[in-house]
Amino acid sequence: METLHLTPVSHASGHITLPGSKSISNRTLLLAALATGTTEIHDLLASDDTSRMLEALQALGIKLDNFAENAWRVTGCGGGFTVKQVDLFLGNAGTAFRPLTAALAFSNGHYALSGVPRMHERPIADLVDALIQVGADIQYLGNAGFPPLKISPAKLDLGHTIQIRGDVSSQFLTALLMALPLTKQQATIEVVGELISKPYIAITLNLMAKFGVDVKHENWQRFTIAANSDYVSPQQIFVEGDASSASYFLAAGAIAGEVEVKGIGKDSIQGDVRFAEAIAMMGAHIKYGDNSISACKADKLKSIDMDCNHIPDAAMTLAVMALFANGTTILRNIASWRVKETDRITAMATELRKLGARVEEGVDFIKVTPPVQLIPNAVIDTYDDHRMAMCFSLVSLGNVPIIINDPKCVSKTFPDYFLRFADITQS
Repeated sequence: METLHLTPVSHASGHITLPGSKSISNRTLLLAALATGTTEIHDLLASDDTSRMLEALQALGIKLDNFAENAWRVTGCGGGFTVKQVDLFLGNAGTAFRPLTAALAFSNGHYALSGVPRMHERPIADLVDALIQVGADIQYLGNAGFPPLKISPAKLDLGHTIQIRGDVSSQFLTALLMALPLTKQQATIEVVGELISKPYIAITLNLMAKFGVDVKHENWQRFTIAANSDYVSPQQIFVEGDASSASYFLAAGAIAGEVEVKGIGKDSIQGDVRFAEAIAMMGAHIKYGDNSISACKADKLKSIDMDCNHIPDAAMTLAVMALFANGTTILRNIASWRVKETDRITAMATELRKLGARVEEGVDFIKVTPPVQLIPNAVIDTYDDHRMAMCFSLVSLGNVPIIINDPKCVSKTFPDYFLRFADITQS
């Protein structure tokens, strides 16, 4: 296995321009493909996840033109994919697999969707159950409730309210919302239980509106899409920088210096931008610009007890920052970590303990008490999870060496992450 040895550093400074948001990139690609007209997408994230979506759309008959760096011209199909029979491999890209499942369920074709072994362990039953409620024909090709899937033509009836669980993954609701305009029927969705990760649904609604479909909602529990809704290209759209990726650099500034991230600002549509508020609670000094956020080192980082429902991905960074805080940090409402690229609660607890931390994990929380001194040369396993690798790079800012296994797993969202991290940690 390839490893990366990070040398001890005690200072971080500089600025970084963020890669495009994964969440916005894959949503925008699918909406552009489903729209009438041609959309120019600028600052698209170049990563494994977006590559899987681009490959799938091309296989479905969508015309794609990479006309400049990180810029794509997408000619939409006007709501109907021309290819009606194809097998799609989607790797471990949840932001491609879930939305495509819903869109293809309403596309009157024969499709098979599969991924890497971990994708076949990530639950999808709540989305499939919601689609079946309106008549979709979806079969499990392996274990019930999990990919791979077979989708066949179906007669759809949206005459009743669709119910979908909201407490496992917000991607299920996102997938349903983006696909329903394809039916041309009025649709009402009711969320059963608490809706986690509301900011990701806000991203979905914001982008759907840019493509001409306004969704009404009542307190994030009931959503209505009007009959005869159509996606229409906005002609040009710019992808914001990835707020989740910003968290590693803002954390570096808070721990060891001053770092500015460019590509997101105070008006970002991404929920993870609120990570800056969390580290301000820990003592970091934060400064907002229209298209930038800066974090400056705290005199002493303080532990926090926080509900992380609104920043589930960026909250992982807080777990590693807890190593540098006084007292015990408690991160709550993070059950969604367990159904991500790996079981992130267990993985995070396991790796933090290698550094000497005392860690307690629960079904939906993690408690981290830092050691008196970090254990040097810990070998961190990353579980084929990009965020594990990026989070634990921060340990080197404690002036201790650390070894990261399988560092190339960051290619899922941020292929040159470690080069960019090195740029701000040069002595």
